[in-house]
Amino acid sequence: MVRSAVTFVAALGLCGCNQNEHPAATAPSPAPPAVESSAPAAPIPDSPGGPPLPPPDALIGVMARLSDPAVPGDQKITLIENASQGEAAGLDRFAVALRDNGSLPLTFEARDLAWSQSEPGNVVATIVITPANPPGGQFTYPMEFAPSDGSWQLTRQTADLLLQLDDPAPSPPR
Repeated sequence: MVRSAVTFVAALGLCGCNQNEHPAATAPSPAPPAVESSAPAAPIPDSPGGPPLPPPDALIGVMARLSDPAVPGDQKITLIENASQGEAAGLDRFAVALRDNGSLPLTFEARDLAWSQSEPGNVVATIVITPANPPGGQFTYPMEFAPSDGSWQLTRQTADLLLQLDDPAPSPPR
């Protein structure tokens, strides 16, 4: 899990975004990670005859809670589609690794929300993640979210690409 967080944070440090992008407005958050969202210049188009897209803050809240070491892993499994109780420890390790390497608080921005073309009812968004350290580094990643009981979850596929939730492999004997 530490390797997963280090890889995630390394990607944050290596990936950069255009410095001419619009600044984001801060959204309220009770959790330690900073949470930002961008206000779209125009209303987000809804699917014809369907429900409205979620507000960016709903997706940002999922990411903020996943990265928050103050939220226990067993409370985070509801944030990932088809997650199991056995993955709670991996979620704890991920958040602790982010904290221990100085990346927290992370700031999130959700852009370009749209209905998924492959999974009806799911939402895709470009998520911009900015760590506390290194200053100015950003990681931009397309993510997919699934509706669940009136809220949103990171899809299993997206979680599998970003997080290593299984128990770490045993170290080889020396």
